Amino acid sequence: MRSTTRAAPAALILSLSLLAVAGPALRPQGAWAEPVPATGATVTTLAPPTEKVVLTVTGRIGVTNAPGAARFDAAMLAALPRHSFRTSTIWTGGVETFSGVELQTLLDRLGVSDGTLKITAINEYSVQIPVAEVQAGGALLADLRDGKPMAVRDKGPIWLVYPYDSDAEFRNEVIYSRSVWQVDRVEVLP
Repeated sequence: MRSTTRAAPAALILSLSLLAVAGPALRPQGAWAEPVPATGATVTTLAPPTEKVVLTVTGRIGVTNAPGAARFDAAMLAALPRHSFRTSTIWTGGVETFSGVELQTLLDRLGVSDGTLKITAINEYSVQIPVAEVQAGGALLADLRDGKPMAVRDKGPIWLVYPYDSDAEFRNEVIYSRSVWQVDRVEVLP
């Protein structure tokens, strides 16, 4: 009969060593899938919202917190890397400051690299934007206007805006039609 008493401690030490290295990769790093520096692994889950959901992303996404969806409350969106710009719009008077999450940042965090986005407002108005046309420094999912949250009656809680004043490429009918206010859903289509 062969003894396994010596093999058991070695196996246990190996298991604990692997857990020590991989363990951090098994825990969410904040609300997002983040690379774990020691291992390079990523977490592909998103913490669930604790408040009222303001944005739901479905379709071909790699990070979720509900079956087939990534659901965000206002605090979750506020925790993402933020961007701001000052611009005028054809719907409002004067130059205002818009702050929020760049659409490209949201797509990157959810593992979206191709397809078409169907962006829909509370009133069911929707547009489609090819993912290939989304760029950093462009579309912003703004949740603040001049530092204040936007109410539904003021085009909120999320308004997809562009830095219209920064470049003529953002001042055309296609971009204006994509500037959806009262956004509450994004579906990533093939």
